[in-house]
Amino acid sequence: MVQENQTQFTDFILLLFSEKPNQEGLLFGLFLSMYLVTMFGNLLIMFVVGSDSHLHTPMYFLLSNLSFVDTCVVTTTVPKILASFRTQNKYISYAECVTQMFFFLFFASIDNFLLASMAYDRFVAICHPLRYAEMMSSWFCGLLVILSWSLAFLNSFLLSVMVTHLSFCTNQQIQHFFCDLPEILKLSCSDTLINYILLYFLAGLLGVTSAMGILYSYIQIASSIIKIPSTQGKYKAFSTCGSHLCVVSLFYCTIFGVYLTSSFTNTSWKSTVVSAIYAVVTPMLNPFIYALRNKDIKAAIRRLMSRKTSSQ
Repeated sequence: MVQENQTQFTDFILLLFSEKPNQEGLLFGLFLSMYLVTMFGNLLIMFVVGSDSHLHTPMYFLLSNLSFVDTCVVTTTVPKILASFRTQNKYISYAECVTQMFFFLFFASIDNFLLASMAYDRFVAICHPLRYAEMMSSWFCGLLVILSWSLAFLNSFLLSVMVTHLSFCTNQQIQHFFCDLPEILKLSCSDTLINYILLYFLAGLLGVTSAMGILYSYIQIASSIIKIPSTQGKYKAFSTCGSHLCVVSLFYCTIFGVYLTSSFTNTSWKSTVVSAIYAVVTPMLNPFIYALRNKDIKAAIRRLMSRKTSSQ
């Protein structure tokens, strides 16, 4: 039977966590709590960095950009999840699905590039401290952010445009809680070989390049720390990049977990849970990792609270 191209009329069905139909109320409360905590934590980081002159440095400029992008990542997916749980309507239109996919790819890609930029910042601070002000100037930090946004836009735009040329049938079920690109490609009636080639090419070119840059930076950092004679000096140098190393590990480990789970298991529930950790839990934990492990952030929060107290 010949399947028509019904792209413009297609509604997809987000199955969400369909394996747990009796726990939708609990899941609604869980996702709402994580969303509110994520927004509060990241907005707090942005406010503290913006309001405290001690934090007007390249490292915290990049951190505030990361916090902003994390709020965008969760806003791309979580409100739709909450609305679906609340209304019991799991349908998502073709246009809305492609839009959600574009913005998720966009902001997740920016996360990737910003983490690489922050690794370079730590590399310069530890390996070339005397040239830090020169190498991490304001214009160069701005260039890193602009480049991150530009490359991320190009990546998500190309992948999304390729999807718009595919044909879909009606009432397609997405085994996920948002319109993830690999899940969309599985539902197409068209030949998706070119889409997969472009997906893996861009993932390798941009994702692996960023990961290798981070790895190289930390190899150089470790080499420099080893050469520091005192234990206290080694600890002080390592503490300046400890928070970033935790965030990088969490980011890439969850991404690896998503692909590993989807490749070696047929259980959509497990794959969806791992994806939720990557898409929702990681942005929630990032500000707390920096706030709890970073003495400058904690000191800035204390100064902010003391100013509020004294003004009352």
